Amino acid sequence: MINVNLTQRIWLAFISIIVLVGLSIIIIYPISIKGTLTEETYRIIETEQIRIAYPLWDLINPRSESEFTDREAGSVGHFFIYESPRIPPEGNPPPKEVLQEMAQNAYKQEGSRGRYEIQYGGATVFYVIAKAQIDEYPAFHISYMWDTYRDEMVNRLWERLLYILLLTSALSLLPAMWLKHYLRQPLIVLGNHLEQIANREWKEPLKWQGDEDFQRLSDQFERMRQNLNLYDRAQKTFIQHASHELKTPIMVIKSYAHSVKDGILPKENMEQTMDVIIEEANRMERRVIDMLYYTKLDSLKEETPKHEEIMFGQIAFKIEERFRVQREDVKILVDGANTHISCDPEQFEVLLENLVENALRYARDRIWMSASATDDGAVITVENNGDEIQDKDLPQLFNPFYKGNKGKFGLGLAIVKRIAELHGGSPKVENTDVGVKFTINFPNKKQGNKPRKKR
Repeated sequence: MINVNLTQRIWLAFISIIVLVGLSIIIIYPISIKGTLTEETYRIIETEQIRIAYPLWDLINPRSESEFTDREAGSVGHFFIYESPRIPPEGNPPPKEVLQEMAQNAYKQEGSRGRYEIQYGGATVFYVIAKAQIDEYPAFHISYMWDTYRDEMVNRLWERLLYILLLTSALSLLPAMWLKHYLRQPLIVLGNHLEQIANREWKEPLKWQGDEDFQRLSDQFERMRQNLNLYDRAQKTFIQHASHELKTPIMVIKSYAHSVKDGILPKENMEQTMDVIIEEANRMERRVIDMLYYTKLDSLKEETPKHEEIMFGQIAFKIEERFRVQREDVKILVDGANTHISCDPEQFEVLLENLVENALRYARDRIWMSASATDDGAVITVENNGDEIQDKDLPQLFNPFYKGNKGKFGLGLAIVKRIAELHGGSPKVENTDVGVKFTINFPNKKQGNKPRKKR
């Protein structure tokens, strides 16, 4: 397949239109215009025939200027033949072979007037036969015209049409050049910005004023650029924080290991010293697991998770028991334990665990986990009575690598959002009179299995 650029496509489109119009004229024009002019030729012959038969016709129906002009364009001949072959023709009869055919048609004619044509000398003669009465003798009035008039008109129109077609083709180049310039300019600007993004330079904004379609495209590009900027900043923050989070336990483990090797126990005994090493190792493991799990969910975004019908309490009480000992001053309450939820049990447990773990960092003394059935599925809420979240942080809490106040790693709530989306739902966070509430809607299995639109 031949590769062509935008300019070439525009020129090809205009040239194709011109060629199609030209071919249509070449094919259709001869048929339609010749038929029209043939009809006009017969009309002229009949008009002249009536004028000969009725001399006072011009007084009753005077000629218009256009009719007079058309009449002069071709010469009409007239002659008369009688029904009786003994009476010779009158007027200017044609050659014998033409006269014989005209006479045969006249004798066969049933109507008062008929139209005919005959080929003679490489040309066409159009003639009209009208029944007449001359001195009480039945006769036929035959009027004829050569096709010279028709052909001259066709050639004249062809010439004018050719001039018009050439002029139109030349003038069509102007909008083609304008369209090329009009399309190329915003595309060049957009291409330059895309080149910048390819080089990871996305600081310069793009705002196109003018055409609505290009403006909408520039707005979409600008949103992409802003998201890339946000993602880039969040990723840098995440790398810095992740480095710190992993560096600290590594340093602790190394220092404790060297101390043990040198015979020095940082804690009171070997057991407490090893507990610190194990605790720091678990801390690193948790961070690595979060990163790997988020990556795993990212690879599953085009797939539909498996669904099972579970009761909310099956997971909720397990989570409550797991986190109860982490903060003994916080009471975790479960409501709606008998609510049925259609979900992937493993992913749902991770979602609820991350929500409760996040709530534990902010709650003063209460956390509420609840579930309620709706017409199309179920709604899960996790609420704590901690401090409100600042308005500027609310829209970004579910973004990956975004770490809010007291946040640890910036992936917990991003994992929550991804699991909710995989199930066809969506997360929401809001400040309440009590504190902060996270809400996740889970559609039922039938709705959850609907194909998800690509973002």
